[in-house]
Amino acid sequence: MRKLLFLKITLFFSVLGVIIFSLLFVLYIYDITQINKTSKNLADSFSISYLYSNNPSYFTNNQSSTFTDNFVIGIIKIDKLKLNYPILSEVSDDLLKIAPCRFAGPLPNDIGNLCIAGHNYIDNTFFAKISSLEYDDEIDIYGIDGKMVKYYVFNKTEVGSSDMSCTSQETSGKRVVTLMTCNSIKQTRIIVQALEQ
Repeated sequence: MRKLLFLKITLFFSVLGVIIFSLLFVLYIYDITQINKTSKNLADSFSISYLYSNNPSYFTNNQSSTFTDNFVIGIIKIDKLKLNYPILSEVSDDLLKIAPCRFAGPLPNDIGNLCIAGHNYIDNTFFAKISSLEYDDEIDIYGIDGKMVKYYVFNKTEVGSSDMSCTSQETSGKRVVTLMTCNSIKQTRIIVQALEQ
């Protein structure tokens, strides 16, 4: 009798644990989906703002536009990874949940080393797949002026989490883009660098 009661209690808590885990997982996926939608909306709005920027009344009729404040400073697009996100002007924990952020360096497509940090989410969003980039893969960066510059991967490495040498601005007058993301399992940082050719 005690064995049967013990089995029932164990079964009850096991089922309860599975239900709670499933709910938490669904909430996590929902949260990531909402973040992705926000990021896509920012990128779409950024693109649309340049379609209408020749119309002087566009920005005066849209006073709430965050782009006049340079919140979004560009777009990063990597066709190989089906990656298309806005680049936010500064980095913080909250902003990194929305889109990749400028970690260091100049504005997109200016001379120097633009370092862009992005999360490495389990659902393969943001910078989760940059480790699969190979030499000469193309990265397109749209600047604040709406113009696109093509960059080609020339360096891919994994460094310790405290190694920030990839943010160096010594580029000999060239345009460089550095993508950075964390590898939480190994406590390292994945770095991909691309150069305008």
